[in-house]
Amino acid sequence: MNFLDRITSEVRLMFRRPVRVQCAALCYRFKKKSAQPEMLVITSRDTGRWVIPKGWPMDGKTSHEAAAQEAWEEAGVKGEVSEQSIGYYTYSKGLDHGMKVACRVQVYPIVVFEMARRFKEKGVRKLEWVSFPEAASRVAEPELKELILRFEQQLLDTMRPQPLSAAG
Repeated sequence: MNFLDRITSEVRLMFRRPVRVQCAALCYRFKKKSAQPEMLVITSRDTGRWVIPKGWPMDGKTSHEAAAQEAWEEAGVKGEVSEQSIGYYTYSKGLDHGMKVACRVQVYPIVVFEMARRFKEKGVRKLEWVSFPEAASRVAEPELKELILRFEQQLLDTMRPQPLSAAG
């Protein structure tokens, strides 16, 4: 590596920003008649693309509590949130003035039991309950697509009756 390449590499490292962490909610429920799982997708405020509720960590709240708060504010849903993340995805977040930062988003599942008629961002976003494959096809982030489909498979596996073991 020549001198100029080394200087260029060191300057890039100096200006590299640390990855920012966000919390997200994968909101799901079971259809009443068929018991099939479906999940909630919402549109982002700025671009209108399909996403899941997410936001920055909150003082005084754990990550899973922050994810539940985002689900409430952005989609008006409440339910039982898991304390365990099902994984994370990464994306590049555009900030004001055109700057972009790398974000790592920890995802927490929430089984939804309640939907409010009024909530903070009502009218700012569109909400739709869709199948997990449909949700995966709508979101842009490849890692989020994988998380959605993997979580659906885990849900379906837990719903299947387990074979009875032979009594010994």
